Amino acid sequence: MSSTPVPGEQFRPASRVAGQKQDVWSIINEAATNSPTQPIINMGQGFFGYNPPKFITDAAKDALDKVDCNQYSPTKGRPRLKKAIAKSYSPLFGREINPETEVTITTGANEGMLSAFMGFIEPGEEVIIFEPFFDQYISNIEMAGGVIRYVPLQPPKNGGTEVSSAGDWTVDMAAVEKALSSKSKMMVLNTPHNPVGKIFSKAELQTIGDFCVKHNLIILSDEVYDRLPFSPFTRIATLSPAIAARTLTVGSAGKNFYCTGWRVGWLIGPANLIHYVAAAHTRICFSSVSPLQEAAAVGFEKAESLGFWEQSRKEMMGKVERFCAVFDELGLPYSKPEGGYFVLANFARVNLPHDYVFPPQVADRPRDYKLAWFLIMELGLAAIPPTEFYTKENMWMAEDWLRFAVCKEDDVLEGAKERLRGLRKYMS
Repeated sequence: MSSTPVPGEQFRPASRVAGQKQDVWSIINEAATNSPTQPIINMGQGFFGYNPPKFITDAAKDALDKVDCNQYSPTKGRPRLKKAIAKSYSPLFGREINPETEVTITTGANEGMLSAFMGFIEPGEEVIIFEPFFDQYISNIEMAGGVIRYVPLQPPKNGGTEVSSAGDWTVDMAAVEKALSSKSKMMVLNTPHNPVGKIFSKAELQTIGDFCVKHNLIILSDEVYDRLPFSPFTRIATLSPAIAARTLTVGSAGKNFYCTGWRVGWLIGPANLIHYVAAAHTRICFSSVSPLQEAAAVGFEKAESLGFWEQSRKEMMGKVERFCAVFDELGLPYSKPEGGYFVLANFARVNLPHDYVFPPQVADRPRDYKLAWFLIMELGLAAIPPTEFYTKENMWMAEDWLRFAVCKEDDVLEGAKERLRGLRKYMS
C-alpha cells in the first residue's frame, strides 16, 4: 500500500526554480500593502507614473482596428517595426542596419536577453557580468545552463560622505581578466546602468571591447535606457568592426515610450548572431504582441520630428534634479546618474532604532533591506535595496544605499521628498 505523499512534495520542482529566497519585489510589495502609512508612494520598481505620449497611445488604439494587427506577427517581428528601428538606429550606429537580417523583435528586452542566452550559451559555459546587475540576468543565464562570473564595479571612495557621479563607479580590468576562463563565452554590459546610472565611457568600452575581441567573447549590450543619456553616450558596437561583429545590442519600447507593460523589445546585431537569437525566441514564445509592435513602429516614425527624444531626456533630467534636491537639503550623499531614471542615495547617516522589530524575511538580510522596510512602514515611501543586485560576497558595497525610480509625476516626487524629510529625527 502506497503512503500518502506529503503536501508539496508530490511534484518536485526543477532545481532552476527550487530553493529560491523570497525576492525583493515581493518583500517590498508585501511591506507596502501592510504599511500603516497609506497611500504608499512607490519609487521602488521602475515603471512610469504617467502615460505614453498621445501619438503612441493613439497608434495603439488604431492598431486594434486592423485585422492583421490582431493576429500573429512574424516571429522576427512586424516588418514595419523592424524598418522603423533600422531607420532610427542606423545614424546612431554609423552604418546602414538591415531590418530583415540585423533586427529581431522580442517580447520585451528581458525575453530578448533570455533568447540571446538560450541561443548561444551551452550548459557549463560562462558569462561575465558586472555587479550590481539587473536581477533578471541571473535567472536568464541559469535557465540556459550558464555559469556566471561576477566582476564588481568599484564604488566611489567618497560615495558615503559626499555627492558623487555615477561615472565614478569604475571597472577593474584586472578583475575582468581574473574572471576569464577557457569556458567564457559572453560578457553582459548595461549602459546607461541600472541601478547605478553610470554611462560607460568610450575609453572603458574600448578596453572592454578589445578584451572581448582578444578572447573571442560575444558582447550582450543592454542599452534599454539609451534615449535617456545626460552625459556623452557611446555604443560599444560603434567602436570597431571587430567589436561590432560580436555585439548584440538590446533595446526596449517600454523604456523609450513610457510603456513598460507593452513588452516590446528588440536586438540589433550581425545577421549571423541575430539568426540564433530569433531561433531561440521562436521556441520561447513564437511571436510578440502585434498591435503594440505596430504602435511602437509609429512611435519611431514620429518621435524625431516631434522632438520627443530630446523632450524626454530633458524632462527626466529635470526629475532627477527635482528629487535629488531633498538629499542636498538633508545632507545625504547620492550618486548623480549619467543616464536612465534611477538614483542611488546613501543612508549611512540614518540611525535605525535599536529596538525596531523587523520581520524574519528582512531581519536576516543586509542593512539596506532594513532601511527599505523602515521607510515603507514609518514614512510610507518605497525604495529598492540594491544588495539584491549583488552576490553575497559583495553586498557590503551597497548596504547603506537605496535605489529610487524618479520616472513619476512631479507631484509624486514632491510627496516623496516631504516624506523623506521625516528622516531628520533619525539622522546623526
